[in-house]
Amino acid sequence: MDMIWQYVIIIVVLLIIALAILKAKSKDFKLEANKLIEYLGGTANIINYEVNNSRFVVNLHNIELVNKEAIQKMGAQGIVEIDNQLKIIFGEDAKQLKKNIDDLK
Repeated sequence: MDMIWQYVIIIVVLLIIALAILKAKSKDFKLEANKLIEYLGGTANIINYEVNNSRFVVNLHNIELVNKEAIQKMGAQGIVEIDNQLKIIFGEDAKQLKKNIDDLK
């Protein structure tokens, strides 16, 4: 009977470690959303934004304020600039980023 409890304790400890590792690997989308707003020149620079499939589309007052290199380092797979509009390809993260930016505004 003592042996069974030892196995149960070991399994519980391993589950806790596995959950901690998964939590550490998951993105903090609130932090990512804050970074994205900063890299886009701040909230005052953003006119509007939307998600179109895997693209985060944002219209800006001044495109010069954007830190494209930092956005790329966040995980953007590509950035297309047309006048004062950016189409940023984030893949499946685009919707989650928009949701968190909505929550911040």
